[in-house]
Amino acid sequence: MEIKLDRKDSVTLYRFKKLIKELESKEGRGTELISIYIPPGKPISDIIGYLRQEYSTASNIKSKTTRKNVQDAIESAIQRLKLFNKAGPTGLIIFSGAVPQNGPGKEKIEVYHVVPPEPIEIFLYRCDSRFYLEPLKDLLKEKDVYGILVIDNEEAAVAVVKGRRIIEQKKFTSGVPGKHRAGGQSARRFERLREMSLNEYYKRVGEHANQIFLQYPEIRGIILAGPGPTKELFYEGDYLHYTFRDKIHLVDTSYSGEEGIREALQKSRDYLKELRMVEEQELVRRFMSELSSENPSVVYGEKEVLKALESKTVDILLVSEDLERVKILIKCGNCGEEYVYMIDEHELTTKVPKILSSSCQRCGSQSLQLIEQKSIVDFWIEEGEKAQARVELISSSHEEGEMLKKAFGGVVGLLKGH
Repeated sequence: MEIKLDRKDSVTLYRFKKLIKELESKEGRGTELISIYIPPGKPISDIIGYLRQEYSTASNIKSKTTRKNVQDAIESAIQRLKLFNKAGPTGLIIFSGAVPQNGPGKEKIEVYHVVPPEPIEIFLYRCDSRFYLEPLKDLLKEKDVYGILVIDNEEAAVAVVKGRRIIEQKKFTSGVPGKHRAGGQSARRFERLREMSLNEYYKRVGEHANQIFLQYPEIRGIILAGPGPTKELFYEGDYLHYTFRDKIHLVDTSYSGEEGIREALQKSRDYLKELRMVEEQELVRRFMSELSSENPSVVYGEKEVLKALESKTVDILLVSEDLERVKILIKCGNCGEEYVYMIDEHELTTKVPKILSSSCQRCGSQSLQLIEQKSIVDFWIEEGEKAQARVELISSSHEEGEMLKKAFGGVVGLLKGH
């Protein structure tokens, strides 16, 4: 199996994560699973030579079964490596090992090769009972991290956006009185006290924001937003850490606080064009806008979407990436009749045995067999690709994504020519 990751392609990103999950589930006996990380440009002949040495060393393993499985895994890795002259610009990762199927002695050699999303720095060879996936997981971490600070003289909110999720959010109130002074106080004294209170408030917000933002050394920028001149005063007052000075992007919003965060995100679309969450929100809003137009060129509802895909009229297919349903294909071993069921993941262990123990509706025999089990997300991806539609997976961790999942069943299409 090979998967090459394009971080901007939601489908390959999904498949990449799924592959890691699958590899994580593999467990061998003793040290029968091999992981090989090869840095960019490394001649494959060098790696094969190294593996030949490891093959010879493995002949000293006392257990006959373990010795055979380790040597078979090394040989399978060598055969896979022969498909390449050298590791590509980001390197190459090979996973090979004897994975138990149904008890001891029934192991099967499985081999995977992965083109990493970013260059691998070191050569690594490891034998263990599990594949070594930590470096691969680190490469997969979403790098786009932004801070948001929305402030006026009454309240402020601080948030951190990573990839498509708001991962941290805090809110503060100023406690600073309005511009109208209390009776009996001189206007000058009142204004001076107010300025001192505002300065203390800005310092407090700045300290809290720094405390949060400095936890993310990979932060790419800070959106400083809010209504009126407060954000400019805050910016000029250098309340944020000096390392953020060149990363600050000022945005005018109508609101402060939590509502201001959402508005700042929306108004910073150009600045955040690399940020996946903004792309997803834009796609769902596009669907909603088209849906409310006079002649909507959209489709929703499973049957309707499937029909539109079959006729190849879908331009962009939006699918909730966390739909927890599975498509089951059951076939009668006697007459060949096929049945398709959509089942919630948590019901698989109870519903599938019940279906298999029932009689065929066509011939009445009890010879139903499970032919295929596929996640509904994978099903929609495959259908979309067959129809040559652009498939976009949408997270439910933001408002628009949640609406797509709950109100439209997690799958909609924007039709061609819209």
